[in-house]
Parts: sequence; structure tokens; C-alpha cells
Amino acid sequence: MAVAIRLSRGGSKKRPYYRIVVADSRNARDGRFIEKVGTYNPLLAKDSPERVKLDADRISHWLSVGAQPSDRVLRFLDAAGIKERVARNNPQKAEPGEKAKERAEARAAKEAEAAEAAAAPQEEAEAVIANEVEAATAEPTAEAEAVTEEVSEQTPPAAEEPAAAADQADATDEGESASAPAEGADEVAPPTEGSPEAASEEKAE
Repeated sequence: MAVAIRLSRGGSKKRPYYRIVVADSRNARDGRFIEKVGTYNPLLAKDSPERVKLDADRISHWLSVGAQPSDRVLRFLDAAGIKERVARNNPQKAEPGEKAKERAEARAAKEAEAAEAAAAPQEEAEAVIANEVEAATAEPTAEAEAVTEEVSEQTPPAAEEPAAAADQADATDEGESASAPAEGADEVAPPTEGSPEAASEEKAE
């Protein structure tokens, strides 16, 4: 016979009260039991000493003869220091089920499609603008050529003006050099024969 130390429910509806009993594991939860070894009242505060009551001597006896406590009773025994409870490790407990995974995948796929649909018009607009810029810079249109010709006709070339100014400056320099006396022009040259100055000098003599 497999003996278990477990909870047996009593009390009224929505006001539970549990007995900690030693019973045959094949019996019903609230059926026949061998011995009562404690009580558990979940309606009391957690720090209340009346919440969990245990008969440590009888529980130790039943444990020594092979009785197996349930998980909830083992928690009480661990808190009382009667028997240590090994911590459980169930990494798959918080893992979602298959349907939840399918819903999450479908939601992620919809979000990705919405993001692609939102980004497509912006990319198309950028591509159109880039194509227009390339076309304008690579092959100028007839209208642009006509505007360029009109502007060039209305504005005389700027290179001719400095050239004309340079020609005028050269001409003025040549005229000044022709009219200005050469070096040593302050000295009076002797009159030549037959000139009026020579004749006036002979008469004076």
C-alpha cells in the first residue's frame, strides 16, 4: 500500500479548510484516511501561527516508514524544517503553446508586411527624384538650352572688357612716351645752320 501525506478539503463553499492526513494514495481526496497530522486554513494571514499546524513527531514517523508527501505538504514541511524540498526546474513551464506561437508568428508577419508597405512609397518617391535629377544633369532639355542662349546674348562676354581696357592703357603709355622729352632734354641743343635761331645770332654779332 502506497501511503501519502496530503490535504483533505473541508469547510463550505468559498471558505475552504484543509486537514493534513496520512491516507492510502488510492483513496479519494476527501475519503477515508489513516491519521490526521495537521491542519491548513488558507483564510488566515500568512504570518498567522494558526494558518498551518503540524504534528512534527507523527509526520517524521510516517516519513521514516516511506510515506510520500504531496507538493503542497512538502512546502509546509520545508518551511517547518522537517524535510527539505528540492527546488524544481521546469524551463518549459512559461513557454507558450503551439497555437500561441502560431498567433505570434502571424502577428509578426503582418507587422513586417505593414512596414514594407509603408516604406515602399517613400522609396519610389526617392527613386523618381533621383531619376529626374540624373536626367536633368546628363541631358539638358531644349528649353534649358534656349534659356542659356538668351542669357549669353543679353550679357556681353566679360573677357572682352579687360582686353579693351588693356589696349587703351597701352595706347596712352605710347602717347606719353612720344610727347615726353628724353633723358637730358634740359640741355639746349646748338642751333643748326640756316635755322632762324642761327640767323638771329649772326645779326646780333
